[in-house]
Amino acid sequence: MGLVREFYRSTVGKKMAMALSGIVLVLFVLGHMAGNLKIFAGVDLATGDYKIDDYGRFLRAMGAEMLGHSGVLWIVRVVLLACVVIHALTGIQLASLNRRAKPVGYEVRSYRSANAASLTMLYGGLFLMVFITYHILHFTTGTVHFRGFVEGEVYSNVYSAFQNYGIAGFYVVAMALLALHLYHGTWSMFQTLGVDTPRWNKGIRTAAKIVAVAMFLGFSSVPVGISIGALPAPIAQAGTN
Repeated sequence: MGLVREFYRSTVGKKMAMALSGIVLVLFVLGHMAGNLKIFAGVDLATGDYKIDDYGRFLRAMGAEMLGHSGVLWIVRVVLLACVVIHALTGIQLASLNRRAKPVGYEVRSYRSANAASLTMLYGGLFLMVFITYHILHFTTGTVHFRGFVEGEVYSNVYSAFQNYGIAGFYVVAMALLALHLYHGTWSMFQTLGVDTPRWNKGIRTAAKIVAVAMFLGFSSVPVGISIGALPAPIAQAGTN
């Protein structure tokens, strides 16, 4: 553990921690988006339940024989929370180191090599921490849902929440910032891992853009779809939660 601690204290160690935790979070975001899109799959004709509700039950039931109901899900949540904390704290520490390393007194600051993503990484990341906390309280615990939250009824909970245009807009803005963060973070992650050569850079940057745009469109399609009436109001379900 001492070697790990010493390695983390170095700039290289912090960047590696950012990259590795970022990989886990990017994979989670893409998987979470794929799950969210099940809201457009409608109702399972055999059971009368929404397919996204079936998906939610599957997540809570997987591994129940060994770890109990929701056991695997809670392990995943703990790992993700640890990655978020490591990613956020390390990002703040690196930003602080960068500021201290720069000479004071520059009157002209060049933004030529910076883009919108890199300029919003720190503050966008802090906003996303607030959003993640709100999102958990909104759809996981239902604490701030305020519209008849029922555990297990994913479709109904999501539909009722996004009847409020302000909440729907807040989610879309959050997803735009997440897309910027993911784009720049993915690009930086490959640089940190040593995949930074002229031969690969263009392809990596293009792939990062594609992933970021796909993520934004995928996540935003849910609040937007509900707000414009593209998804129907929930119906009574035959199954049990």
